[in-house]
Formats: sequence, structure tokens, C-alpha cells
Amino acid sequence: MNLDDTAALVTGGASGLGLATARRLAEAGAAVTIVDLPSSAGADVAAEFGGTFAPADVTDPEQVAAAVATASAAAPLRVVVNCAGIAPPAKVLDRDGTPTPLAGFEKIIRVNLIGTFNVIAQASAAIAKTEPTEDGDRGVIVNTASVAAFDGQIGQPAYAASKGGVHAMTLPIARELARYGIRVLTIAPGIMETPMLMGLPQAAQDSLGEQVPYPQRLGRPDEYARLVMAIVDNGYLNGETIRLDGSIRMAPK
Repeated sequence: MNLDDTAALVTGGASGLGLATARRLAEAGAAVTIVDLPSSAGADVAAEFGGTFAPADVTDPEQVAAAVATASAAAPLRVVVNCAGIAPPAKVLDRDGTPTPLAGFEKIIRVNLIGTFNVIAQASAAIAKTEPTEDGDRGVIVNTASVAAFDGQIGQPAYAASKGGVHAMTLPIARELARYGIRVLTIAPGIMETPMLMGLPQAAQDSLGEQVPYPQRLGRPDEYARLVMAIVDNGYLNGETIRLDGSIRMAPK
């Protein structure tokens, strides 16, 4: 897909995987709109590559619809990448065996799973109205799951459930949107150099990297971004979740 004269929307684009992806898309010629919380550095980072910042909560349909309209005003919307998410730990029982508050579980599901679905719904409605390319393509949506969807660790039931849901809905949504020429895929990253992990002590970072069979290090945000670009470029990829993890399989804890 030629990204010249097209628009792209990246949620969670103010940092980490989303920011690396936004930069790659801008370099490829797309008019990029970053969607992130109003409190984020979205405006500053968007200005770095001539993009647009659309502050929004991904769980809010009206705010996301407004962000999609902002992106679509620049050019036909062809690429949407869902990187917004949260990952606070939450066990089923606390230290004294008491059930943990349900609100924490609900929040993670709402942001990571419902937020992703909300963006897909709002964005696909706009993409479906664009003129198709010569090959019949209208666009591609890339979601972010996690290896936790397949081998979640102790303390990750909510996070694993949310990312497992993103994986599980990839194929049915790809099948539904096929009639519009819209592809839907998901990337399941392993242990990546995100702002959350980079805040850990260096010894802790090195220990996590050593758990990866090869290459024995943390994944880099630009490696995620390069996979997004490969997905955009390869029109026969659809309805699949791709692990990006150095072949790690997470231990229970």
C-alpha cells in the first residue's frame, strides 16, 4: 500500500510502540494523527514529524469519532494502529487471601479490549467510505495484544484476559470487514523497551532480557514499528496474530 496522500491514526502514539510506529508511518509519507490522553506529550511528539495530535480516551466513542474525523480530514484514512493500553498488576487474591477489588479488573478490560474495539468500530466506518485502491484495498487495522494472551504470568489475569480478547476478536472482525477491503491483524509483542519497563533498574532490565532465547535482550519499539510497516505492505496478511517476542515463553512468574 502506497502511503503517499493517505492518513494514518495511531492510538497510544505519544510514547513507546505507538510513537515508534507513528514516526515510521510519517517517514513513509502518511499524514499521521496521534491519539492519546490530553495529559500526554502527544502535541509535542506530533510536532516533531509534522503530525496531528487528537486528544482522546479510547473508551469514549464520541472522542474517538472526533479523532477519526480529524485524521480523515487530512487524507483518506487507510492505516489504524491500536497501541493504547495499560498493564497494572492485579492478582485474584491479595496477600491475606481477600478477593481484590473488581474495579481494577474492569478498568484493564475497558481500556485494553473495549477501547481497542471502540477504535476499530469508529475507524472502520470511516475507512469503509473511502475509495478503494486499484487492488480493491481500503485499509488495514493493526491491534496490539501481548504474549500474555498465550502465557500470562501470576498477577496478570486481567491483562492476559484483555490481550487474549484482542487476539480472539481479530479473525471474526477481519472476516466481517473483508467485504469492505479492510484487513485486520494483531501483533503480540514480548518484553519490549516501553517506558514502563525502562523505568526499572538496569539489573532488572538485563534479567528480563536474558529470559529471551534469541536475541537475548528486550525488544525495541522500532522493531514493532517495522512489523507494522511490513503488515501494511503485504496485502495478503489478514486475520492473524503475529508474535514478536524472540521466541520467549513466559514462566509463571
